[in-house]
Amino acid sequence: MSSWMEWLVAALLVVGAFFTLVGAIGLVRLPDFFMRLHAPTKASTLGLGSLLTASMLFAAAQGRAGFAELLITLFIFVTAPVSANLMAQAALHLQLRSKAPVPDDAVPERRED
Repeated sequence: MSSWMEWLVAALLVVGAFFTLVGAIGLVRLPDFFMRLHAPTKASTLGLGSLLTASMLFAAAQGRAGFAELLITLFIFVTAPVSANLMAQAALHLQLRSKAPVPDDAVPERRED
């Protein structure tokens, strides 16, 4: 394997590890369900995609196709947003409250007739 391919794989592994760590920290540290749902679906999905891309490049440099990594990547990128959407809809149905502040201009004024 050439040195530039090793550097590219190493960089993708570091980027993937960083985003996975950010997603894990966000899952633990954020205060409510909706914010906790956002961290792993965005950051961890990007981190896992980077790690699997590094694995595909490494497999290609070793002379194999990396078809399993491609299928895993596609499966994660399809299922993560769908599952997050379903969990958010369930939370809205259960009327869970968010701790995020609502801006004043987001709530329409009530008119008293």
